[in-house]
Amino acid sequence: MNTDAKRVPAQGTSPQSQNELQTLPMAQVLEHLQTSPDGLSQDEATKRLEHYGPNEIAEHKTNPLLKFLSYFWGPIPWMIEVAVVLSGAVGHWADFFIILVLLLANAVVGYSEERQAGNAIQALKAKLAINARVRRDGKWVTPAARDLVPGDVIRLRLGDIVPADARLLDGDEIEVDQSALTGESLPTTCQPGDAVFSGSIIRRGEIGALVYATGTHTYFGKTAELVQDAHTVSHFQKAVLKIGNYLILLAVALVSVILVVAILRGDKILTTLQFALVLTVAAIPVAMPTVLSVTMAVGARLLAKKKAIVSKLVAIEELAGVDILCADKTGTLTQNSLTLGDPFSLEGVTASDVILAGALASLADNNDPIDLAVLGSLDDKSALNRYKVTHFEPFNPVDKRTEAAVTGDDGETFKVSKGAPQVILALAADSAAIKTAVDKAVNTFATKGFRALGVARAQGTDGWKFLGVLPLFDPPREDAASTIATAKAMGVEVKMVTGDALAIAKEIAAKVGLGTEILDASGLGEVKKQETAAVTESIEAADGFAQVFPEHKFHIVDVLQERGHIVGMTGDGVNDAPALKQADCGIAVSGATDAARAAADIVLLTPGLSVIIDAIKESRKIFQRMNSYAMYRIAETLRVLLFMTLAILVFNFYPVTAIMIVMLALLNDGAILSIAYDNVRYKMKPEAWNMRIVLGISTVLGITGVVAAFGLFYLGERVFHLGRDQVQTLMYLKLSVAGHLTIFLTRTRGPFWSIRPARIVFLAVLGTQAIATLIAVYGLFMTPLGWGWAAFVWGYALLWFLVNDRAKLLAYRILDPDKKPTGPGASGHLSGHKPALTAALTT
Repeated sequence: MNTDAKRVPAQGTSPQSQNELQTLPMAQVLEHLQTSPDGLSQDEATKRLEHYGPNEIAEHKTNPLLKFLSYFWGPIPWMIEVAVVLSGAVGHWADFFIILVLLLANAVVGYSEERQAGNAIQALKAKLAINARVRRDGKWVTPAARDLVPGDVIRLRLGDIVPADARLLDGDEIEVDQSALTGESLPTTCQPGDAVFSGSIIRRGEIGALVYATGTHTYFGKTAELVQDAHTVSHFQKAVLKIGNYLILLAVALVSVILVVAILRGDKILTTLQFALVLTVAAIPVAMPTVLSVTMAVGARLLAKKKAIVSKLVAIEELAGVDILCADKTGTLTQNSLTLGDPFSLEGVTASDVILAGALASLADNNDPIDLAVLGSLDDKSALNRYKVTHFEPFNPVDKRTEAAVTGDDGETFKVSKGAPQVILALAADSAAIKTAVDKAVNTFATKGFRALGVARAQGTDGWKFLGVLPLFDPPREDAASTIATAKAMGVEVKMVTGDALAIAKEIAAKVGLGTEILDASGLGEVKKQETAAVTESIEAADGFAQVFPEHKFHIVDVLQERGHIVGMTGDGVNDAPALKQADCGIAVSGATDAARAAADIVLLTPGLSVIIDAIKESRKIFQRMNSYAMYRIAETLRVLLFMTLAILVFNFYPVTAIMIVMLALLNDGAILSIAYDNVRYKMKPEAWNMRIVLGISTVLGITGVVAAFGLFYLGERVFHLGRDQVQTLMYLKLSVAGHLTIFLTRTRGPFWSIRPARIVFLAVLGTQAIATLIAVYGLFMTPLGWGWAAFVWGYALLWFLVNDRAKLLAYRILDPDKKPTGPGASGHLSGHKPALTAALTT
């Protein structure tokens, strides 16, 4: 191996050189890459990494300046820009500069917040980056896959995503899934010497491989994406965007009425058009995309602190609505810490013989919990030294067993196998004669919660001989029972999913507090099978499923979804990927394979079910924040638009100027971003987007706001006989103060004081309204109001704030009479009931 930094082997960059490295004899490939089957030294790998660069595809990054300028392009910016031009054309320079500030402020806030959100997502993606098993300095290490270089020797195992283009070294054939790259649905069988490509998935077997191309030099030019696009639009985002479209249409309709009336009255066209444009801009939810991205990104960071990494941001919304969680038994409900009990052995076979055969059919290098438990149960660890394993075939979900070819120190050769008892029993020539005894032993172990492994041995040319059964016990997690009880109280039904026998599943289910209605999944049939109504109901009613194969998981999720449930599914294996993708929220548990993590929406970094429950709680809080923002945005738009339109049509008076509308929008949109950090209480039931409630409450708050605005208008003009310029300032301050106080109404279902707002929300509102008050008092771009009238407006707004809070509570009782507040939170927290599944989005 050459360690001269000046003589780094060339990495093929053309199709010809790539094809050569794929087809050349392995000896020539090793020579070309200046390496060996023992791999590289760490020093050499470091030099090559500097030469070749990281094993990754550089993302195309938009020029920051161009990205910033993009915020000045689009329907909303165009309208603001037209308003700027019209202000200059009519000589309203104050309006001109303020509207220009609004335009720049929207661009700066949108750019900075989106950049922060993007940085947060990149940081989360980095935590999901795969590692590779690489031989360096003669030892197996697990550096990040991005550190691979040509000449590295890697180990590929079941469920791994191939991290770079590589040639297979000596070993058994493997099956590789290249569907993500070629579209072929069936796995490809690859022999030693064959090439495997970056992004494909190992479906069966394990083998060493020699890396010959990395990064942009791989055959397909890029690796498979482990994290989906974080900007995918979810159902919730679509609903909020529908609200935005509704507000835009409402604004355009009412502004059109104002324009028509102004033209009929003979008002100045340019001035009227400028006002109409500014009013439309103020009504349009300019901050909505920013609030969405910031809230989701903040939520993702909070979930990351709880060791739940969100690979797709929209999964937060889906997780908030999950009402059924299908959870793996091993490692999620149990400790995944296997211990071996006293084996069952057939006549003429000792327990130590069964354990020794099982240990020979295990491989410590795989770090498999079952293999480690069997190897750890040997009384005499040196007993293995008398044997040499000449060939080992690892476990795979199809054969459900391991097999090893062994040569003793006396030259005797034989084979051993361990795996599912029914599979091992089928190998034995005398299976019919021993079946009753073996089944009895397996069932006895199962009733005690033990998982059974059959062990067999084949001597020379003789057939397989069944030796006995190894009982393995995986005790329940200490927090499993309490976590499941919490989940039930939150309206989430947990269904256990396990490949173990029915008796084991029932035993574990009873210990962790699940029901004992466990369904044998072997009777579910094909994946695409249309189940009868009775079977479908039994799937929905079951507390869990036993003897589950991967295809059954997909089928279970599909049936439950057809019954109207929002389903979460946990998984860790390569064959769990279809079910994880099918589920509304796929969750890869701690220690999951790369393929499972790639298919999942959320990846857990710690074992157990409690982290999932924590993630559900956090996602429901995030949903609450978005729900609060939606109601606030609708209420405020209705309030401003209806008040302005009615004042112009009925009183032929513009109650606020264009510059005032601009400042209202600027202050309110800037402060509302703080909602992403607000204190909320999660509901004790799955969340559902209920447009009837949102529109109903928003409309009530909007109309009461209009009534309050006209009340102040009447007092100012008819009772106190203020000048119209002063009335406009009075109305500006009222709309600003009362408008921002609305967020304290929409953020709670109960009285406004039931949940203390986050400090940042309180300070943001207080700060912006202090600015608005100073502007009104000292008359910046408007007639000065003075401190006395400003205090009067604050008192009036606070009085109506209390009235609006009562109106909100009454509206909730009318619109949602069955859901009464329970306690000081009064936030709709119910416990112990099955959620309604029909509260879908309706428009």
